[in-house]
Order: sequence, then structure tokens, then C-alpha cells
Amino acid sequence: MKNLNTKNLVTAAVCLALCMVLPFLTGQIPQIGSALSPMHIPVLLAGFLCGPWWAMAVGAVAPLLRFALFQKPPIFPTGLAMCFELAAYGLVAGLLYRHLPKRPANIYAALIGAMLAGRVVWGIVRTVLSGVSGEPFTWTMFMAEAFFNAVPGIIVHIVLIPLLVMALKRAGFFGRTAPLPA
Repeated sequence: MKNLNTKNLVTAAVCLALCMVLPFLTGQIPQIGSALSPMHIPVLLAGFLCGPWWAMAVGAVAPLLRFALFQKPPIFPTGLAMCFELAAYGLVAGLLYRHLPKRPANIYAALIGAMLAGRVVWGIVRTVLSGVSGEPFTWTMFMAEAFFNAVPGIIVHIVLIPLLVMALKRAGFFGRTAPLPA
């Protein structure tokens, strides 16, 4: 059990470090760099790799730490809403992956479920924050920011994350378990 906790701690730390670094890489791509949602990738991976609670912690801390280190994303309302969104991503991805049968299709089910839950949580938090700040946040703004403007990131996540999870499973990262069926 101690080795598993250490492995989860180290994996979560690596995912948190990736949350700090990946936005620098995608920020070099004009006009779609931020739409690729680079901080979401390591948080979602953490859900699959180290479970719901570690991933939730990574998601909650990542925007705050990145703001403290680099002043990005702006802490209010973007960073604060991202804390809740990313925490929901990690929690839901980890819970769904843990409880669904270990088949490749369920990697996609856990991923898509987490992405939807995170966006709903983000919308709720943005609505609350708009009430506090007096800035408008409409249904149209929610749909545009959570879905339409996020299409590049959604595509990257749906393609990249299952491939990484399956590759890590085949490489034995998840321990001694049966390989995924083809």
C-alpha cells in the first residue's frame, strides 16, 4: 500500500508539473493555443493514472499554482473557475475509470463523462462568480466558451488521452493486469 501511495504522489506531482509547462508549448500556436486546453490534459491523465482524489487535488491546485508562478491564467474569474472545473475533471475521470469495466471503450466513456461534468461545474462556478462580480454570464456565453470555442481542445483530448492511457497500460504502468482487448 505504501508503494502505491508513493507512486500516486509522484504521478500526481508529474501531472502538476505538466500543468505548469504545457501552456508554454501550446501558447506558441497563434489563435488556438489556449483553445487546446493544455492544463486539462495532465489533470485528466491523473484521473486515470492515480485515481480520483489525487487527480482532484492536481486539478484544484494547478490554476492557483500557475497563477502564483506565472500570473496566468488571471485568477478572477478564469483561474478560480478553472480550479473547480479541473478538480471535477480529475475526480470524475478517476471515479468513472475506477468503477467501469476495464475496456478501451470505457476509457472514452470516463473521459467524455469527465469533460462534460467539468464543463457543467465550470458553468455553475462562472454563474456564481458573475453574480458576485456583476459581470454578465449568459447561456450563450457558456455554450460558446465551454463547447464551441473549445472544439480544438476537445478533439485533442479525445484523441490523445485514450492513446496515452492504453499505451501506459500496455507498458505496465497500471501494475500486473491483463492487457486491454484490441
